Amino acid sequence: MPTTRQALPRWLRPANRLVRLLTRLGLRLGTVHVLTVPGRRSGTPRPTPVSPLTVDGERYVIAGLPDGDWARNVRAAGRGELAYGRRRQAVTLTEITDPGVRARVMRAFPREVPHGVPMFVKLGLVTSADPDEFAAAADRVAVFRITAS
Repeated sequence: MPTTRQALPRWLRPANRLVRLLTRLGLRLGTVHVLTVPGRRSGTPRPTPVSPLTVDGERYVIAGLPDGDWARNVRAAGRGELAYGRRRQAVTLTEITDPGVRARVMRAFPREVPHGVPMFVKLGLVTSADPDEFAAAADRVAVFRITAS
């Protein structure tokens, strides 16, 4: 599996900076939220854009690269802040290990977050927005449940 830096497109880092800035200004960008968690080594707040989705009444976020920095920071901290426009909420993040839940969340992703499908294609996890293809990739991503703290 490719490393985080090799797999991500070059434009992603500047685009993420822009999303963080627009969120700080109070703008809402579709399903995109900014998740801020403490860095696992430094403790410094690390913001990253994410697109939460709701499945069976629970909120989740998916890390397409389970060993990416933000996913490792979430595992270490287990908590963070989720921002949507000017609204901020303290949250607890719990990694889902149940394969059935992970598959249900992944199956819902192309319907709930259609603008996120191209990134999963770019990462080589799927070739299209087919929900069955997303469900089949559930063992190659990290899924975190979001609950209010």
